[in-house]
Amino acid sequence: MYVVKFEDLNKSDIGIAGGKGANLGELTQAGIPVPPGFVVTAQAYEYFMDEAGINDSVMSILDEIDINDTKALQAASEEIKKIIVESPIPEDLVLFIREYYNELCQRVGEDDTDVAIRSSATAEDLPEASFAGQQDTFLHVSGDDEVIEYIRKCWASLFEARAIFYREENNFEHSKVYIAVVVQKMANADKAGVMFTVNPSTGEEIALIEGSWGLGEAVVSGDVTPDNYQVDKKNNEIINVTISDKKVMYTNDENGTSVKVDVPENQRKERVLSDDELIELTEMGKTVQAHYGEPMDTEWAFEKDMLFLLQARPITTLGDVEEETQDASSDLGDVLVRGLGASPGMASGKVKIVLDIDELDKIKDGDIMVTTMTTPDMVPAMRRASGIVTDEGGVTCHASIISRELGIPCVVGTGDATTTLEENSGVTLDGKKGLVFEGISETKEEAVAVAGTVEAAPIITVTEVKANVSMPEAAEKAAATGADGVGLLRTEHLMLTSGIHPGKFIADGKEDELIDTIADNVQIVADAFYPRPVWYRTLDAPTDEFITLEGGENEPREHNPMLGWRGIRRELDQPEILKCEFKAIKKLHEKGYTNIGIMIPLSQSPEELKQAKALCSEIGFEPHKDVDFGMMVEIPAAAIMIDEYIKVGIDFVSLGTNDLTQYTLAVDRNNEFVAKHYSEEHPAVMKLIERTIRKCAEAGVKCSICGQAGSVPHIVEKLVEFGISSVSSNTDAIADVRKTVARAEQKIILDAARKRLE
Repeated sequence: MYVVKFEDLNKSDIGIAGGKGANLGELTQAGIPVPPGFVVTAQAYEYFMDEAGINDSVMSILDEIDINDTKALQAASEEIKKIIVESPIPEDLVLFIREYYNELCQRVGEDDTDVAIRSSATAEDLPEASFAGQQDTFLHVSGDDEVIEYIRKCWASLFEARAIFYREENNFEHSKVYIAVVVQKMANADKAGVMFTVNPSTGEEIALIEGSWGLGEAVVSGDVTPDNYQVDKKNNEIINVTISDKKVMYTNDENGTSVKVDVPENQRKERVLSDDELIELTEMGKTVQAHYGEPMDTEWAFEKDMLFLLQARPITTLGDVEEETQDASSDLGDVLVRGLGASPGMASGKVKIVLDIDELDKIKDGDIMVTTMTTPDMVPAMRRASGIVTDEGGVTCHASIISRELGIPCVVGTGDATTTLEENSGVTLDGKKGLVFEGISETKEEAVAVAGTVEAAPIITVTEVKANVSMPEAAEKAAATGADGVGLLRTEHLMLTSGIHPGKFIADGKEDELIDTIADNVQIVADAFYPRPVWYRTLDAPTDEFITLEGGENEPREHNPMLGWRGIRRELDQPEILKCEFKAIKKLHEKGYTNIGIMIPLSQSPEELKQAKALCSEIGFEPHKDVDFGMMVEIPAAAIMIDEYIKVGIDFVSLGTNDLTQYTLAVDRNNEFVAKHYSEEHPAVMKLIERTIRKCAEAGVKCSICGQAGSVPHIVEKLVEFGISSVSSNTDAIADVRKTVARAEQKIILDAARKRLE
């Protein structure tokens, strides 16, 4: 499958279409207005690399480079890209691309229609990872010869120096990351921008929208400080409008090429979006978030009053919010520059002004980087900085996104920081308020205290607060929150990033390689949290997700994979894979990582628990004796029969309320037609949750929760009242969940005291 239309793709097709392509397909199928197009798949890229015979050459160059040697990294990147752009594309693939492009031209009724050629890497737009700006996009490409030429340039951009560096830093194997290419009808935008469906810094349920004139490239790149709008999603009330001086825009020249031009004087300070357009955007944002079931980062465009969505991806970072007790701007001294708070936090250091990429070496650990706007090539230097300040850009630009991911305070859109701030002068910045003050605070703690937030004593709770972890590279960040352990370590992503179906390891006689793949990744998490417990959930592999992996071509086509061959029912049909998982955890226990427990997913019968425990015993790893052994409760049957499971023997239980709610109410939470009926607070769901917790508490079995309900304050209060052992949430919610748990525990104590006094 080398070329696929958007209509034939969905969000599970990352292995085929990459993050961008898969999401454009998902949006198209959901009925969201998306300019039409197709994807040249990751398999086409793989076919090209194989037929050209250049894989070994590329990998050997990568094996020899030191990514911290900037010049050597750049030279290696240029060498690899030259190899790719000079290698011939197989003729049958060329014919496929021409055919699909010509068919697109017929659909839109234009000869040689203008298209955007957009890279879509298979490791892109994943939870907890941001590949912003790492591969190339080419606009206003016209004619099948040009389309083919720029597709090859997109392939080559997989090996930009910045992309190589990021993959190395985040432990993505180069050989496992492929690239698809999106070919999409150009939206000739009059106005365009970005919309987060929640505030990306605070997580508040407001639509944060940024827009400017012309194509959205100016907003995303940070070339312009866009208008900033905030809309309350509950009632569509427009709660903030900030009009910026928009100096430049991208538009089409007479040849149809995208060019950067000055905004006409009378438009520079004119409001870009009307109230009606803001509400239209907000409604679309709510629809997209409901469809995906999580907050989204989107790109939009208005073309002749028609709204189009150009991209959607999960928000990869949501910052923790610290309450301020007072406004202490005056206490920090004079305000030197003002901008937009793009990444919360306080930072102090010496100003280093970077006006050219050749000046990046001047950024030392702890400096404040001040620049017109960051680019992906600046990420290594950004990592060394304690804070970022830019002249241009909004809270959705590259500097903002990367700063939030790195946890670095950032102020953008100051207008004149590079000319106002003095080289090597000391400053303190407030990344929440968007202010830069004169002078250096001696310590970070002092800066926080002066700003009015006093370092609080750690909150101690009897009910443990744990983290959900999907990717090993996210473990360190999760552990740093002070979480009491990992309540859910998902296996599926380990397999998706390996690119190889677990069954293929078995079929090829490479069980040891599969065991090592699992063990090596789980060890990263176990090490970050040791000696705190880590609950490893065995493979829960819906067939529609694993069909894209190498060796996954034999996956069955199921009408409803969510109700199909997945979880423990599948693993008992494929016991060799399950035994490899057990062997991987056993291997880690033998290395001293005894903090890892095992739990089975999606069980509907105690007999499944018995069979899984028997397989674990077969490899010389005794449940309850050598390893804690538990289960997920995601099916009403498991909650109703929890007594029977306890008799078979379990050390712990984790309530997966997302699935439990769907299966109890027969509601697909990702289906916008019925999503309004999805509620973890439905009495039937709450009764199943309460029954499970109370039965476990009576039997001395630990009970946790890892679904979305564990992040809802008033539900958490009920869980604590029921006697739950721990609550496991996403990393960004841990601090708030711990506060909620503490309040709930205090309420129980107070209520008990009052009753004794009555």
